[in-house]
Amino acid sequence: MISRDVRHPDVAELFTVTRVQISKDLRYAKVYISVIGALVDKQKTLDALQSAAGFIAVHSSKKVVMRYFPELRFTLDDSVDKHMKIEELLADIAKEQQQRPLSGE
Repeated sequence: MISRDVRHPDVAELFTVTRVQISKDLRYAKVYISVIGALVDKQKTLDALQSAAGFIAVHSSKKVVMRYFPELRFTLDDSVDKHMKIEELLADIAKEQQQRPLSGE
C-alpha cells in the first residue's frame, strides 16, 4: 500500500517494512522500516512516512477489518545494516586467514 499509494517525493524507492509491533490494546502500531541508502535518505523517508501516517492508516483501514485501526509510528530498522556489517567483517577475516601461511610450513 505504501509503495503504491504514498506519492511523497522523499520516500525512498528501496525500502521494506521489516516488522510491525502492535500494542496490546491495538491502538498503536510501531512499523519498522529498512531503507537502502545514505543516512540522509533514511531520515527523509522516515520523516515522510511519519507525515503520511494518517493517510496510510485511513487507506489501510479500508482494506483491513478491525474495530480500531492503530495509530502508526514509523521507526528505522537497522538490523539489515548490522547484518551487512557482520558479513563484511566475516569476509575480511576469511580473506586474512587465506593469506596467512599454514602452521608447520
